[in-house]
Amino acid sequence: MPHIIIEYTDNIKDEIQIDDLLKKINDVLISYPSIFPIGGIRSRAIELKHYRVADGSEDDAFVHAILKIGAGRHESDKTKVCDKLFETMESHLASLFSKRYLALSMELSEFSDFGTYKKNNIHNRYK
Repeated sequence: MPHIIIEYTDNIKDEIQIDDLLKKINDVLISYPSIFPIGGIRSRAIELKHYRVADGSEDDAFVHAILKIGAGRHESDKTKVCDKLFETMESHLASLFSKRYLALSMELSEFSDFGTYKKNNIHNRYK
C-alpha cells in the first residue's frame, strides 16, 4: 500500500493527460518513503463512460481520487500526504478547471489489518 485510483469522466479524456497525472501522484507518494514503502505504491486510472453529473443539463466532468492505505499511520502524516496529493491534482488540472465545469474530489480509505492479504516481492528491489 498505498494504492490510488483516479476515476475521470470520458468527456475530458483528451485533455486530462492521465499518464502525467499518475506519474505526479506516484512522485508525491515516493517522496514519503518513511510513510509508504515504494514497492507498495500502485496508481491506476479508470475512464468512466457511464455517469451523470448534477442535473445532466451540461457537459460537466469530474475527477475523483481514492487513496487506499493500510492502517497504522499518524493522522498528521495522512493529512500531509492527502494535502499534497490534492494540491497536485489541483495544479495538474488547473487549466482544464478554468475552461469548463469540473468537480475535483479525493477520499482516504484506510484498511484495518484484518481482511487484508498481500504478497509482494517488488519491495526486495528497494532494500
